[in-house]
Amino acid sequence: MVKTTKEEAKLYFPFLEEIRKRLLFTICVFIVTSLIGFFYFEKLVFLLLKIVRLPGINIVFTSPFQFINLSISSALVLGLVVCFPLVLIQILSFLKPALHPKEFKTIIYLLPISSLLFLGGFVFGFFIMKYVITLFYQKSQELNIGNVLDVSKLLSQILLTSALMGIASQYPIIITLLLKFKAIKYQTLASQRPFIYTIALIFAAFLPPTDILSLLLLTLPLVILFEITLLLNRLILKTHLA
Repeated sequence: MVKTTKEEAKLYFPFLEEIRKRLLFTICVFIVTSLIGFFYFEKLVFLLLKIVRLPGINIVFTSPFQFINLSISSALVLGLVVCFPLVLIQILSFLKPALHPKEFKTIIYLLPISSLLFLGGFVFGFFIMKYVITLFYQKSQELNIGNVLDVSKLLSQILLTSALMGIASQYPIIITLLLKFKAIKYQTLASQRPFIYTIALIFAAFLPPTDILSLLLLTLPLVILFEITLLLNRLILKTHLA
């Protein structure tokens, strides 16, 4: 029994070694890009504030240590954005030998769509946050109330919402792969609409915007993406026939 276990371990060792090498490479890239974001966070902060453009709102530091918080946030965001496509490439390269050529081609075709979905989700989350902040400013003006925003919390919430919406936008790719590889049936997935809508609503509820309108605006694209994914799988990929 012990001998068999050792022999099995030897069989898996090359795969574990390859995973270790790929993981170390990805971590090294993440560290390098994070260091760049850490030391050049001023430019990233300036760019974000320029894009948000909030005239009339006082954006301030509330603590001398916020410079450190901003530099760390900038480092993490830059590292994650750069490493996201790298992680996908590493996973695909590792799985390629175990996949059928048609399966691998399917994943390759979906890769550009995955990148576009991430970018679209990120941009959508960004502008939803901008909308919420602009609405806050307009209401404060109507009530003649002064407004001061903490720069660290402001940028952290914007980046967090944007990044999470970008990641959440990947689920059509996951659904398509599960359907294509017959891990789940089309009819089963279509029958779970209420459950999936609820998950989308709960996910949006945990994002920084706390008003009802933002909740609906963040939930709606996830629901639409799900329905479009089902429609495209039915009309183009014909996964409902599997």
